[in-house]
Amino acid sequence: MNLVYLYLIAPLHTGGSTQEGNLLGIARESHTELPYIPSSTIRGRLRATAEETIRPLLFGTDLKDGELEQGDIWIGDGSILWIPVPSLSHGVVWVTCPMLLRRWQRLSGGSDTIPAEYSTSITGGQSIYLKDAILKDSHLTMGQDFTPFLPSAGQEVEIDRGVVLPDRHCATLIQMSLWRQVKIKLDETKTVDGGFRYEEAIPPDTLMYFPWGVTSKAKGSADSSQESFRTLLNQASLLQIGGQESLGRGFVQHWLA
Repeated sequence: MNLVYLYLIAPLHTGGSTQEGNLLGIARESHTELPYIPSSTIRGRLRATAEETIRPLLFGTDLKDGELEQGDIWIGDGSILWIPVPSLSHGVVWVTCPMLLRRWQRLSGGSDTIPAEYSTSITGGQSIYLKDAILKDSHLTMGQDFTPFLPSAGQEVEIDRGVVLPDRHCATLIQMSLWRQVKIKLDETKTVDGGFRYEEAIPPDTLMYFPWGVTSKAKGSADSSQESFRTLLNQASLLQIGGQESLGRGFVQHWLA
């Protein structure tokens, strides 16, 4: 089990399976309703990036190749670890919750004690005014060290104001903090043609990750396939994931654990 971290530098949209009214949603976990990046989206992006010489080995063959064969590398879904929330008192505050931290810790193999609810790395003893919530200073445990839960690996990740919220409150704030864009269609006379729609995306400065490893098919080629996959990831410091590349969406800074 290995991890790759993703730090979003642009809004990231991955299409959801349903559309309600004029809202074009994003992919969500069925059991938590939290946004995520489907593994097929990540795999497709990396497969398109790989050179033809190693593409079948790592990701398998296509129907056009005559027969389907499994590749040596498997890729898991991308999950949120920290997500930014607008704050009237601190500009931007990153939030997470025990459920998200435990999920990450199970995959990363960490053993540090999960921070308690309402613990924060912010010091000063003042209340935190978020966009849609007020966290009273009397309920907060100030000055917590979240370093073990911020896997930056020397990257430029500016998560310096963090708060651990209860699971239910964190899910609500994540929903309220999603990036939304209003889109309208214009005809040839620049007149609105039809209605409008809202399009959701995971906001920039969100820290995410996805697991990967080798399949049972790899056997004797496991080591070389892992090395080839690491080389593929290290070839560029940025990836574009999801749709709307022409609008500059979906660009992420990534690094190996």
